[in-house]
Amino acid sequence: MISDSALRFQRRPAACARRFGAPAILTIVALAVAAPAQQAPGPGPQGAPRAQGQNPNGMHVYIWAGLKSHGPGLHDYPQFLADWSKVLTEHGAVVAGALQAPSAADLEHTEVVLIYKGDAAYLNDAQKTALEAYVKRGGGLVSLHDSLCGPDPAYFANLVGGAKKHGEVNYTLDAPIEYEIVDKENPIMKDMSPMTIWDEAFYKMTWAKDPAVHVLATVKLPPTPSAGEHKGEVVPQIWTYEHTLPGGQPARAFVWMQGHTYANFANYQVQRTLLRGIAWAGKKPVDELVNYVAPPRPARPTAAVTAPNGR
Repeated sequence: MISDSALRFQRRPAACARRFGAPAILTIVALAVAAPAQQAPGPGPQGAPRAQGQNPNGMHVYIWAGLKSHGPGLHDYPQFLADWSKVLTEHGAVVAGALQAPSAADLEHTEVVLIYKGDAAYLNDAQKTALEAYVKRGGGLVSLHDSLCGPDPAYFANLVGGAKKHGEVNYTLDAPIEYEIVDKENPIMKDMSPMTIWDEAFYKMTWAKDPAVHVLATVKLPPTPSAGEHKGEVVPQIWTYEHTLPGGQPARAFVWMQGHTYANFANYQVQRTLLRGIAWAGKKPVDELVNYVAPPRPARPTAAVTAPNGR
């Protein structure tokens, strides 16, 4: 079908030719005729074109973020949703997310729920039902920083391997966090060295026992006022957890308990470790996101309209 703009040029050929010249008129008409073909329905919802640069075969990740809860540079959950939706898309994932818990409909095609929200373990009955059904299907969870904090740490530890109780002093606050890599052979930790970052560590954890977590890295608690008598304790801060809820399929969880200082998400070692942990939790090859190379984007058609005398 020819567009209205092309029809107007056809109705006024002489005037158009005087103004633009015959070659320009042919170019404009050709583009107007071709335009509908460039906007053919894509495979998105209701025929919408797919997001530019998205890998149609990528793993499906839902980012569960929340409203910002701390001062500048800390606990920036909304910024994480904005930044990591782009990071994950660039690494081949299909990303959805919101500043609220995913619904049952959101989880229907999700392979990993990536949680960065303060006190995400406060769940109502509907949210518990949806999350448990998802995990029973074998869905993966990735918990960052204080997402595993809530009123019933035993319940949430059953989903991600470990959790802490809200309202207790179980954090170091800002401090140098020096990692000791426990499982150096684990592929998730391939790019992680015994580095030190300025962040926050947690302790007084409630741990799942049967099965237990697989510890990837620990931290010796620094002597901060809030650490108190717990200073010097060695506490897991990065781990994996494989389990099966009653009546369900085997599921995986990956946990990184830092993320208090938002800038650490841009750390090269941290970012690659998180990408591998996400892929592992989704039961994908551990390097699927890290090694993804996007195909070249198709060239966009271009055409120039030249006015008389080159103007």
